[in-house]
Formats: sequence, C-alpha cells, structure tokens
Amino acid sequence: MQEVKESSTIRMDSEESKTAKMESIYDRISRLVSGNAVVVFTISGCCMCHVVKQLLFGLGVGPIIVELDRDVYGSDIHSLLLRLARANGKQHAVPAVFVGGKFLGGIEAVMACHIHGTLVPLLKDAGALWL
Repeated sequence: MQEVKESSTIRMDSEESKTAKMESIYDRISRLVSGNAVVVFTISGCCMCHVVKQLLFGLGVGPIIVELDRDVYGSDIHSLLLRLARANGKQHAVPAVFVGGKFLGGIEAVMACHIHGTLVPLLKDAGALWL
C-alpha cells in the first residue's frame, strides 16, 4: 500500500506542477497583453495569421507578434489560447489578437471590426494609432 501512496503523491505533484506552469504562462500572457497596445499570437506559415499581420501593418500598427512555433513556451501558450478560443465558440487558437489588454478575437473578429469601421477607433483608443 505504501507504493500506491507514493505513486499518487508523484501524480499529484505532477498535476500541481502542470497547474503552476499554466498559471505562470497565464501571468506571462497577461503581462504582455496589458503592457502593449496590440499583441498578436501567430504560427509562422499560417495564412490567416499573415492576413491579420498585414492588415495591422497596413493600418500603421506595430503590434507585438509572438510566433508560437518559435517561442520556448509556444505549445503551452497555444493550449491556453485554444481554451480561450473555445470558450468564445471558436475552434482555432490563432491568430489571437489582443487590443488594449483585451482579447479581440481571431481573424473573423478583426475583419468584422475592420469592415464595420470599428477597428481603427479601437486601435486609437488603445494607443496603437495616433492618426
């Protein structure tokens, strides 16, 4: 019976470690998005990520871009963003766009804001544009 207790303790320590790691990743993302006007999480080679970046660059925005496939914690960040996307009824985690410290959404949300004329005012309010 002592072996069972030891293995369950190890398993619990592993689960606690995963939880602590995800909290650390969440804190890292929170600091990043709250400290910058626009942050975009992408995967290099993703065509929708490219579209969002080009739209923002075309408007004169210089977003912070985190390419998850090139980031040390990219897979953990991707998992967290996937949870956020699914909580909002979406299936794709990237691109994930944060404006003014708040989650705007993916390509659908960004394009909808752009088409409706609300993206530029949103970017101005966040301090990403000075026009």
